[in-house]
Amino acid sequence: DRARGNIVVSRRAVLEETRAEERSELMTNMSEGQVLEGVVKNITDYGAFVDLGGVDGLLHVTDIAWKRINHPTEVLHVGQTVSVQVIRFNTENQRISLGMKQLQPDPWGNVLDKFPIDAKLVGRVTNITDYGAFVELAAGVEGLVHVSEMSWTKKNVHPGKIVSTSQEVEVMVLDVDLSKRRISLGLKQCISNPWTEFTDKFKAGDKVEGEIKNITEFGLFVGLTEEIDGMVHLSDLDWVKPGEDVIDDYKKGDTLKVKILEVDLQKERISLGVKQLIDDPVTGSLNKIKKGDVVTCTITKVVDNGIEVNIMGDLPGFIRRNDLSRDRSEQRPDRFAAGEVVDAKVSTIDKAGRKVSLSIKAREVEEENRAMAEFGSSNSGASLGDILGAALKEKSAQAGDNDESERENTGDLLDAVTPKDAVEELVMNDTAKTDKTVNDKVVEKSKKVSTKKQKAVKKTASTKKKTAAKKKATAKKNSTPTSASDS
Repeated sequence: DRARGNIVVSRRAVLEETRAEERSELMTNMSEGQVLEGVVKNITDYGAFVDLGGVDGLLHVTDIAWKRINHPTEVLHVGQTVSVQVIRFNTENQRISLGMKQLQPDPWGNVLDKFPIDAKLVGRVTNITDYGAFVELAAGVEGLVHVSEMSWTKKNVHPGKIVSTSQEVEVMVLDVDLSKRRISLGLKQCISNPWTEFTDKFKAGDKVEGEIKNITEFGLFVGLTEEIDGMVHLSDLDWVKPGEDVIDDYKKGDTLKVKILEVDLQKERISLGVKQLIDDPVTGSLNKIKKGDVVTCTITKVVDNGIEVNIMGDLPGFIRRNDLSRDRSEQRPDRFAAGEVVDAKVSTIDKAGRKVSLSIKAREVEEENRAMAEFGSSNSGASLGDILGAALKEKSAQAGDNDESERENTGDLLDAVTPKDAVEELVMNDTAKTDKTVNDKVVEKSKKVSTKKQKAVKKTASTKKKTAAKKKATAKKNSTPTSASDS
């Protein structure tokens, strides 16, 4: 200010100029791998800023030490002088990445020698995640124990319920990947395998007892040892009844006797069965019948596409809608009701599915064919009713001859029989007469039906003849006038 004779000076400007010169000189002479000294200027969650003398560089948390560091304050504090190595830098934006652990020997250099595969070591749990726990084997060297390698029996359990932070545990080295700097560890491999111990004591087919631990929609879980459970599937509860109905009879905490069906060590599963404790009644019933047999069935359920039946009390069967009757109009499931008894012919036997397919229609066709073969032929023009009528007539005639012979010998027999025998004989004769009367009525009815058919045929023929004669007379009458006019 010339008017006042004052001069304003600034030390800050001088410092900034000096700092800019030093920064420029430092960036010009800087190279990757160079070791420098600096002062910790600021600390954040992701690292620390170090003043290198006019230029600040970032020391990331992962480059502070080889070991796991959760926060930079675990190692550094503001104002601390540290030696760092330049990892990389950018002259344009003047960003510098620094590292401290690079000044220390790499602990992963001889990992394979220190931690060979299958070696058992003791380490400290440093961190727990949802997928496992990290265990420190040496300074800067950690391995991961995956959740699947923590316990032989505890599945889908959070690692925090098996181990805790800072806990010392014994682990086994399962795999080492130097390129990715990863070591896979196992916790369960250091203890005895309860599955192997179980298979040493038990095998498929053995019968054991256990407590019902849990009941689910697909079966029962039964405790076999303190650590191992087996499962009884719904289909293995009962031979005949559906598992959904039988499972209601069991309660959690009950002691249950089961049979070991299968032990799968790879999947660590044990299949159990309750119904296998007894012989399969269905198999015994299946061996008693064969395809083509006519059996008596009890209807258990009526459905839209047929009826479900029970054969011999324990063998399930099914009759389809189309097999309910020979007549199409009678192929209706609603004609039947649960509890009714029907006779049907065995169509197929499914031993694997433990079911039998039957047919009422096939039984009816077989009975008709048998009657045709025994009493007549359908090619003769006679209906099944005519054939059966003739058969009944023949049977009645034979019964009449037998009655005549019996009457001739009645006098001789009366002297030889007791009063009780005489009474029984009289009852039998009355029954025979009754049967004869019924047979005569059936024959007479068949004759009437045949006579009616003959009359209908004659009437139709007569009508045709009359119609033809009438047409002929009409034609003759129409042709007469025409002939007269021509003449």
